[in-house]
Amino acid sequence: MARFVYKMQSVLNIKQQTENQTKMEFAMAQAELNKQLDILQEYIDRKAAYIKEAEDLRNEDSLKLREILDNQYATAQMDVMIKHQSLVVEQYQQRVEKVRIKLTRNIQERKMQETLRDRAFAEFMEEQKQEEAKENDQRTSFTYGQRQKEDN
Repeated sequence: MARFVYKMQSVLNIKQQTENQTKMEFAMAQAELNKQLDILQEYIDRKAAYIKEAEDLRNEDSLKLREILDNQYATAQMDVMIKHQSLVVEQYQQRVEKVRIKLTRNIQERKMQETLRDRAFAEFMEEQKQEEAKENDQRTSFTYGQRQKEDN
């Protein structure tokens, strides 16, 4: 029996390699986004701690003006840092989305090549069945012809 050889196997291999590279790129972009989200959450938690500290300072028996002013300044700085970090997170989200779209396209291209390979294999199998049927017919005809000669 003949062996199946897909003529465009090299193209399929390249599509698979490209997809794997894009998967790695997506994983790195997602990891960096998660890192930036953690930084943002840290800033938000720190601001919440400053707000709690401000409440505690205001509820003390004696007001410590310097500490209250320092706390207000720190809270305002955290607002600025949170706003900046939110922009950074948005940029990383856009990067992740671009890579996700690229990955989706690469997966579709690979699947298309695999579908073409499967069709080519199905055609190959059909041709093999036809060849086998033809050989069987020839054998049967030959055997029948030989019997006819022997009977005569």
